[in-house]
Amino acid sequence: MRQRFPRAAAALAAVLMITGCTTNNNVDTTKTTAIQPVAKDVSANDLVEGKAQFREANFGLAEQHFRKAVELKSDDAEAWMGLAASYDELGRFDFADRAYAQLVKVAGRKPQIVNNMGYSQLLRGNKKKARVLLLEAKAGMADQTVVNANLALLDKG
Repeated sequence: MRQRFPRAAAALAAVLMITGCTTNNNVDTTKTTAIQPVAKDVSANDLVEGKAQFREANFGLAEQHFRKAVELKSDDAEAWMGLAASYDELGRFDFADRAYAQLVKVAGRKPQIVNNMGYSQLLRGNKKKARVLLLEAKAGMADQTVVNANLALLDKG
């Protein structure tokens, strides 16, 4: 019995050596498809959070979220508007001017934008410039409620 086992092992080793040395020239033609990741607009999260912080008068946090939103999606007019308004509320008018300039490039000189630019001038105490901008905005707005309120604030001060 002892002789059969070594012979069987030797035969098995020979078979393994022979099959191990052969090459398979067959090409794998299996087609696979990759699942594409879901496109997620991460800037939208920052836009939502920026608006929430702005409503709560947390202008520093709002600025951070709006800034991140425009960094992630530079053509988002709503994020630029929020960023400019946040800078206005923080008294960072130099940055507000830059954000308004970019906003106008992205969205055009729309009445709502010009209204915010006028309000920005009002906050700075530039009444003459504020009036010009607010009147420009009023001329293009169907609903003039907001711009009229801004003009009333201008006339009070």
